Amino acid sequence: KRELQRAADSAAIAGVYAKVQSASYNDAVTTDLARNNDIAGITINTSATSAPSAGAYTSDANAVRVSLSAKQQLSFSSMFMSSAPTITATATATIVPSGEYCVVSLVNTATTGISVGGTTDVNLGCGMITNSTSMDAAVAFGDSTVDGSPIAAVGGIDASDNWTDDTVLLPFTMAQADPFANINPPTPSGCQKFSDYDLGNNNKPGGVVDLSSQTGTICIKETGGSPPSLDIKGDVRLGNATYVLDATSLKMTATAAKLSCNGCTIILTSSSTANPDSTIGGVDLSGGTANLVSPETGTYKGISIYQDRRASTGATNTISGNVGSSFEGAFYFPKQEVKFVGTSSVTFKCVQMVAWTVVFSGTSNVENDCSG
Repeated sequence: KRELQRAADSAAIAGVYAKVQSASYNDAVTTDLARNNDIAGITINTSATSAPSAGAYTSDANAVRVSLSAKQQLSFSSMFMSSAPTITATATATIVPSGEYCVVSLVNTATTGISVGGTTDVNLGCGMITNSTSMDAAVAFGDSTVDGSPIAAVGGIDASDNWTDDTVLLPFTMAQADPFANINPPTPSGCQKFSDYDLGNNNKPGGVVDLSSQTGTICIKETGGSPPSLDIKGDVRLGNATYVLDATSLKMTATAAKLSCNGCTIILTSSSTANPDSTIGGVDLSGGTANLVSPETGTYKGISIYQDRRASTGATNTISGNVGSSFEGAFYFPKQEVKFVGTSSVTFKCVQMVAWTVVFSGTSNVENDCSG
């Protein structure tokens, strides 16, 4: 009975691990039983079901129920029983929901994935997770305060007073899948310099570039600078469109500059076939005022800025929340670091941050509102 129960327990857990990784739970159960069922010479009957029709987790789509049975002649009872009794064992495993993650660090090496320092106050309204295997996979230090739960990591989590008292820490958890793994960038075509769209050439201090009527896919390819960049200097108003930056970075460092769009996605990619990784641009929004709202429909629904996952590792993208700035949607940098530096006057409306590593630093105050 104990041997059967141990095998059923292990097989049910294996089935759930397979389900959350989009693999066959039946195959996982079969493989696990072959490895762990060491009751020699006894035929074991197996039944494995997902979303069980019996037990405490009926209709739970994440649950796996394994039932094992075997006939075994017992030494004492065989003296008065005409046939061998059937011995059974049943186990059900499922996922315990731990919350929603609006910060996801995809780094899968022994490097810190999430770092919060300085005097940053981060109030996420949801959790953070990193695939880092480091014992310091997620850290908060200095005078920073982090209000977000749970904080999860494949590796360890630095236990500090910087996490608020009600924060649930989940070290040594399962890796988080890339939430945008199935979203791919378009192939750049028909690209022009930004000045070709800005016919008035008003992208200069004090100038206004109103492209708010643009729709569809707009491809921009700059050739000047190292790296070539779409450098926002004036008041640039983008349309409800997908803006593809071909081997071009997005830059806004001037204090008086403004960048806004309502329902647009900015995609950083490259048409280069020789070395796309080194030509895919990055983002430096360390100055000016940015007001970015992601689209509500289409392929890039919910994504504000998307960087091609072919981008080379090692670079840092900076997003500063200066006075009057607001962000809504996801920032996706699966191979590079994203650093958030801002002020208390920035509005974050259900922002999701998915990057190789994520850093909050300086004196920023991130108040992420996901209500509704």
